Amino acid sequence: MTFDLFLGLAAAAAILITILRAAIRILPEYERGVLFRLGRVTGPPKGPGLSFLIPVIDRLVRVSLRTVTLDIPPQDIITRDNVTVRVNAVTYFRVLDPQRAVLEIEDYRFATSQIAQTTLRSIIGQANLDALLINRDEINQQLQQIIDGLTDPWGVKVTLVEVKDVELPDTMRRAMARQAEAERERRAKVIHALGEKEAAATLAEAAQLIEAHPAAMQLRILQTMTEVAAEQNSTLIFPLPMELLRLMDRIGGSRS
Repeated sequence: MTFDLFLGLAAAAAILITILRAAIRILPEYERGVLFRLGRVTGPPKGPGLSFLIPVIDRLVRVSLRTVTLDIPPQDIITRDNVTVRVNAVTYFRVLDPQRAVLEIEDYRFATSQIAQTTLRSIIGQANLDALLINRDEINQQLQQIIDGLTDPWGVKVTLVEVKDVELPDTMRRAMARQAEAERERRAKVIHALGEKEAAATLAEAAQLIEAHPAAMQLRILQTMTEVAAEQNSTLIFPLPMELLRLMDRIGGSRS
C-alpha cells in the first residue's frame, strides 16, 4: 500500500510539473510574446517577465525586439550605363510591433531579406557606375527609405542599409586605371605649363627692369663673371654689351 501511494504521488508530481512547464513562460527583457487563445490573439503582447498560459488552449509566439543584422548576398546587377557589377550589402532592422510581425507576415525575417534583395537590384540598376562609386551615402539612404516603407505594415523598422562592396569586371578596372593615369598625366602637364608661363612672365619683368636700368646689366655681368671664376675654369668669356657692338657697327659703317 505504501508503494502504491508512492507511485501515485510520483505520478501526480510528474503531471503537476508538466502542467506548470506548459503554463509558465519567462520572457527576457528583449522578447515579447503574442498570446493566442483558441486561435485568437488576446490582449497586448506579453512580457517581459513571467507569463501564465492555459495548457492546450493557449499558445505563445515569441518575438525578439533586438536589432537584427541581415546580410544581403552578392547580386550581379547591370547599372544604368550598362556595366555589370557585383554588389553586396547589409541591412539592420528590428521589430517595433510584435503583434503585426506575427499576424501580417508569415516570416518577417525572410520577407525582409527578399525585399532588401529586390530593392537593391532595382536601385543599383537605376544608378550610373560613377554615382554608385561616389554617392554611396545617397544610395544607402534611398535603399533604407524604400525598404522601411515596405516593411512598415509588418511592424518592422529598417534602421540602416549599407552597400558593403562593389566588384567591377577586370576590363573595367583596367580601363579605370588607365583613365586615372591619363588624368594624372594631364594634371602634371598643366602644372608644368603653368610653371613655364609664370617663369616666362618673371623673366619678361626682369628684362624690362634691366632695360630701364643699364647699370643693373653691368652688375649682372660682373656677378656672372664672379661665379664662372669661382669654378676655376681655364677659359673666361667676357661678354660685351650690345650697345658697344651697335656703336662699333655704326663707326665701321661711317668709315666705309
